Amino acid sequence: MSPLPTIRVQREDFDPQAEARKLTDGRPEIGAVVTFTGLCRDEGGRLEALELEHYPGMAEAEMTRFARQAIDRFALCGLTVIHRYGRISPGENIVLVVAAATHRQAAFDGASFVMDYLKTGAPFWKKEHTVDGRAGDWVAAKDNDDKALEKWTLEKWTAGKPRG
Repeated sequence: MSPLPTIRVQREDFDPQAEARKLTDGRPEIGAVVTFTGLCRDEGGRLEALELEHYPGMAEAEMTRFARQAIDRFALCGLTVIHRYGRISPGENIVLVVAAATHRQAAFDGASFVMDYLKTGAPFWKKEHTVDGRAGDWVAAKDNDDKALEKWTLEKWTAGKPRG
């Protein structure tokens, strides 16, 4: 039976090391842990903050859906995904993915798969607030995010291992 992912959407900050420990403590079968922490950038000094909104309930459901896919596809031993919302300043945490597996490649692939799906498939929206006091536009999706997702839909990927 596959482990259930831990999914949280929250306003509060998180501690990546504490979350990794929660996932791995007392789990001798885990041989690799990959953590990814996404931070708010200052965009060359022009950004005061990002405002992140989400669709409550739908965001968690969609995150759970692709987290379960990652667990099954890459035989992960555990997976934690945390995404913040609200006003976030440069340097602050936005997102955390912790993927645990028996082997490193599965953990790397699982974390990358989840981030690629988060960037394209989770119902979150970002608005920039600039240092000159303007509330900017909502940030549009980027073509390179869609391109990153394409690698996971190629037929050659099965259970986290490339074929031929």
